Amino acid sequence: MKNIFIVFFVIAFHATTYAQKDHYMYFMKTWNFIKYYHPDLADGRKDADSLFLETIGKVNANTSENTIITLLLKNLNHKFTGAPVIDTPKEVLSVNQDFRWYQNNKKISSENKILLNDIYNHRFVTETEKKDKTFDSKTNEFKKEENLPLAYRLLALAKLQGAIDYLYPHKYLMDKNAEVYFSDLVDQVIRSSSRKDFEVILNKVVSKMEDTHSFRFYDQLNFKNEIFHRFYFPPFDYMIVKDHLLITELLLPEICSKANIHVGDQITEVNGKSVREIIKEKKELLSTSNPETFLYLISDFQKNLIWPDNLARKSLKIQSRDNKTHMADTEFVNFTNEGQRAIVSKYIQNKIRQKQQYTIDHQDIVYFKINDVFAFTNNISDDKLDEHMDSIFRDASSKKAIIFDMRGYPDWGGFVFHYVYKYFSPVENRFGKYYKPNPKNVGTYIPISYDGFGTYYPDIKNKTVHPYKGKVFMIVNPETLSMSEWNTMNLQNIFPNARTIGQRTAGADGDIRTITLPGGYNLEFTGNGIFYFDGSQTQKVGVKVNEFIEYSDDDIIQKRDLELERILKNL
Repeated sequence: MKNIFIVFFVIAFHATTYAQKDHYMYFMKTWNFIKYYHPDLADGRKDADSLFLETIGKVNANTSENTIITLLLKNLNHKFTGAPVIDTPKEVLSVNQDFRWYQNNKKISSENKILLNDIYNHRFVTETEKKDKTFDSKTNEFKKEENLPLAYRLLALAKLQGAIDYLYPHKYLMDKNAEVYFSDLVDQVIRSSSRKDFEVILNKVVSKMEDTHSFRFYDQLNFKNEIFHRFYFPPFDYMIVKDHLLITELLLPEICSKANIHVGDQITEVNGKSVREIIKEKKELLSTSNPETFLYLISDFQKNLIWPDNLARKSLKIQSRDNKTHMADTEFVNFTNEGQRAIVSKYIQNKIRQKQQYTIDHQDIVYFKINDVFAFTNNISDDKLDEHMDSIFRDASSKKAIIFDMRGYPDWGGFVFHYVYKYFSPVENRFGKYYKPNPKNVGTYIPISYDGFGTYYPDIKNKTVHPYKGKVFMIVNPETLSMSEWNTMNLQNIFPNARTIGQRTAGADGDIRTITLPGGYNLEFTGNGIFYFDGSQTQKVGVKVNEFIEYSDDDIIQKRDLELERILKNL
């Protein structure tokens, strides 16, 4: 009889928890709807976060959807005297806006459906984009190791959900099961008993956005070293290639020699876990727009994100270049050892420096590296800059080929937007469509018109055009992110016969939007919709590439630049 009671209690507990989770989910949906549309909250007269914290504690397993609506609207205006909002833009991106969660919900009374529709029809309207208000309260000061109270944990989750539903233009590209996944995470938030567990959940939500702009969210976590197992560095550098780690450099040869590790070896397992399985686990915690960018970013030695545990020694399954397999018990670098720490730190600094100093010297080629073009302005006064840049492009026009290496982030926005356009482009340069948030209808997006210039190309009086007759190449890879992708699209239109070669780009174009979460976290994500002028997708997909280049293990070890080799071969 006792056992039957225990089983009944467990079943009842799970049913209660599920009902609670379900009601929390509905509470969040309703709160976000009111937050972004109701004039009392949307115009800032009342603080939406405070309303959430004051009300969420009244939700329990027995709370109905109608009760939730009543709780949230209790002290807000219910009657609207003005005319309904009319918003009829010529073109609108509205695929994300979906109110079926209440309009098709049979549990919600017809009166409450009318009320919510009335709020939307009389929504707050502004001439400028509404910024998400930062939650700034002394009660939000928590110690780094302290777990947030449940109300604040749920508020953080609700703000993430609202950002996705109302502020993220590419929600429609997310996994169709993301909503169900989010519901499961609500249950995990309820049960999370530590700040570390809660931070894991935050990362899981962000990863589902699949937006490379959000990748660095992990870097704010108080427990990032524990969560991503970053305490020990390997005594070697590596590149992740599909299902293995390729050893590319030996930082501490003595340690590697003891473990029988050599450049060119492939690591296929770490402490009994396959690299393929580790990659899958990491993908659940890190946001990137496509798989190629994900592998590229977690291959970064300095980030040190690929390891599955925090053990100081790891058993590595290694396949050598002659296809022999052995297990290597390997000591990892301990940063309490000053000598080892100095070696790793120096290696990282040299690697960054070498990357920044890379260039090419060829008499028939002009080479522009997008993250190193601001140097053209050195010692040039503003009144001489136009003449100076014209002379650079005039010289470039005499060469057989121009290479724009877009593998990096632009260090000078005016280089492509103003000066390349000024010298080479026709007056009209319609290379993309740029959708900004619609201030009259949050959750939808409207295109910025070409009529105003500015965003697409500058208004230059008496502009001249100097068509280039040589070959033009753009080199891209996952480092081609955001403005670099935007610049690449621009160049592709200025030089329609150019060839773009390399790997898939980061797939995250458009200005960054930021929201602040309880606990001191800031989430950055893509805030605008960017498309090619013909409507082709760029988010997740990246820029259009004429020729994809794939590197073999040997190519990587030899530090070859296959893109430049291909260009030189085609001259």
